[in-house]
Amino acid sequence: MGSLWTGMVSETKAFVKNESNASFLAGGVAGAVSRTVVSPFERAKILLQLQGPGSAQVYRGMFPTIARMYAEEGWKGLFRGNLLNCVRIFPYSAVQFAVFEKCKELMMDHKPPGHDLSAYERLAAGSVGGIVSVAVTYPLDLVRARITVQTASLSRLEKAKMVRAPGIVETLVHVYKNEGGFLALYRGIVPTTMGVAPYVAINFALYEKLRDSMDASQGFESPMWKLGAGAFSSFVGGVLIYPLDLLRKRYQVANMAGGELGFQYRSVWHALSSIFKQEGFFGAYKGLTANLYKIVPSMAVSWLCYDTMKEAIRQW
Repeated sequence: MGSLWTGMVSETKAFVKNESNASFLAGGVAGAVSRTVVSPFERAKILLQLQGPGSAQVYRGMFPTIARMYAEEGWKGLFRGNLLNCVRIFPYSAVQFAVFEKCKELMMDHKPPGHDLSAYERLAAGSVGGIVSVAVTYPLDLVRARITVQTASLSRLEKAKMVRAPGIVETLVHVYKNEGGFLALYRGIVPTTMGVAPYVAINFALYEKLRDSMDASQGFESPMWKLGAGAFSSFVGGVLIYPLDLLRKRYQVANMAGGELGFQYRSVWHALSSIFKQEGFFGAYKGLTANLYKIVPSMAVSWLCYDTMKEAIRQW
């Protein structure tokens, strides 16, 4: 019995310590932990993004929006949709990190000994990781955006009567049955991919460049340096691609309530040009501050968790 147990433990260790499996597990845990930390900022960002030019501007600024959420829904409102977000982010982050590492591994197989990957190759690996992770988890991202808006749209009277916003399964079924079947679950995936792929590429490539340049002998062994590198890389990527992130959310809710939110776009180009014309330059960056409050600490924590967990698995 003892030898059987020892054999099972050895096989489990070998499975977990496999590079791809370790990246998948560490990436998933890092994503779930980091997103929970910044859940209030995530929800505030979505609510700010979805205020169109013709809608009442009830949300003004990130902290006032969080305060309003707390006043209307209590502390649970700050984490509304976080369980769904973690259900989505675990496979999303796990696939992203695992595919990124696998792409780097495949590229290294074709490199002469002693040669490292170039910045362009790391950017390409990050782009592939971003594209695959979006394809795997996109319907959950769409549902999360819908639930955020539906919950925030409930009036005080409805809340007093305990009117319940639709859940995950109900929202998926509704979108599937009433908005175009399977393809409706992927509405907005093009602008999403256009935004996620370059963001992940910039974030991953820049972080690894910064991390690899840190020499422990010169005082860079503190985890704070990794937090700083993760924060900086996510800040740069987030600012550069933000208009596409805003566009992604608007596509996801365009058909809600018969289009009452006012987001009806014929194409990605039409959507971007409409936003800039109707809402001005800063309209394309609506909710940027809230987004940075979310992604900067989120990715800093995510990278630190990922590297720490990968190292712990190697030494297990």
